[in-house]
Amino acid sequence: MADFDFDAVVVGAGAVGLACGYALSRRGLAAAVLEANPIIGEGVSARNSEVIHGGLYYPTGSLKARLCVQGRRALYAFLEAHKVAYDRCGKLVVATRPDEVERLEAILAQAQANDVEGMARLSKAQALALEPDLACEGALISPQSGVFDSHGYMLALQGEIEAAGGAVATSTPFEGATPLEDGGFRIRAGGAEPTTLTARLLVTAPGLSAQAVAATIEGFPAAEIPPLHYGKGVYFRLSGKAPFARLIYPPPIPGALGTHYRRDLGGQAVFGPDLQFVDAIDYSVDPARAGEFYRYIRKFWPGLPDGALAPDYAGVRPKLHGPGEPQPDFRIDDASRHGLAGLVALFGIESPGLTSSLAIGEEVAGRLGL
Repeated sequence: MADFDFDAVVVGAGAVGLACGYALSRRGLAAAVLEANPIIGEGVSARNSEVIHGGLYYPTGSLKARLCVQGRRALYAFLEAHKVAYDRCGKLVVATRPDEVERLEAILAQAQANDVEGMARLSKAQALALEPDLACEGALISPQSGVFDSHGYMLALQGEIEAAGGAVATSTPFEGATPLEDGGFRIRAGGAEPTTLTARLLVTAPGLSAQAVAATIEGFPAAEIPPLHYGKGVYFRLSGKAPFARLIYPPPIPGALGTHYRRDLGGQAVFGPDLQFVDAIDYSVDPARAGEFYRYIRKFWPGLPDGALAPDYAGVRPKLHGPGEPQPDFRIDDASRHGLAGLVALFGIESPGLTSSLAIGEEVAGRLGL
């Protein structure tokens, strides 16, 4: 390893890339995390709900099911140890129509299969006793769900990597890699001072750039780079007092969890995201979408006043499926798939990627034989 500049290079300093760097650092490796943007966590990690997911919905045996539950448990412990703000407020999944009640039973069964702790079925009266302004026919409660300060979390991960002798290099875009004859990689990094460095191991976790990054790695089979679809979601913020203490989720929609409610750590109510498939990354919020938000939210909160919603922000998710297609699992691809020893490439790490991030880091380390 003395012949390499670093034991490992990780591409992307969002939550998942930093968690991978942290997992490698914990094993005594000198890890460098390369980030194209001038600040960590400016991509997918900066434009989400900051929700800690319980792990209710994901298919039995999937990476999402396993890594969400493992990641959530590890995340709460990490946040506590590093004094990063969070609120384990719990979540209600609500049936707003009688024909949705049956779906709650299916979600409960899936959550129990996924080993999600504390799940329980609530009658309409029990749900209203917890959240009097709610309208529903019944609900599930997930007491392990919550919200947290995702940027504080990423700063803590960066601190751990640097304390272990690693580095997080911002404004340093990854421009390609060439496998070396005796193992390892020669990596080209751009920016104001372009450089070449070598590493024994390479992990790519750049979110929306995952496909483009993989295409710059010499020998990476093009057939193993999945299609990328941009799933845009917008958020609206409520003016006035937050109506609920807990997260409120209707049953999932095809391809996403649906427009939900959260009270952020500042005590304000935020609704979103919705889901639109778009052709390019676009963070604008069309105020005209408020009409659909009012209609949707009033299914579970009929007391939403007119004129109370203001456009807030938008995110774009790196989806591996298009409109009308089934939602696939995370892709964590090692040499058994792409044939390049020492490389793990991540694709389609959207929700619940933030919750799962510490477990994803551990999974990546395991795939590298560490």
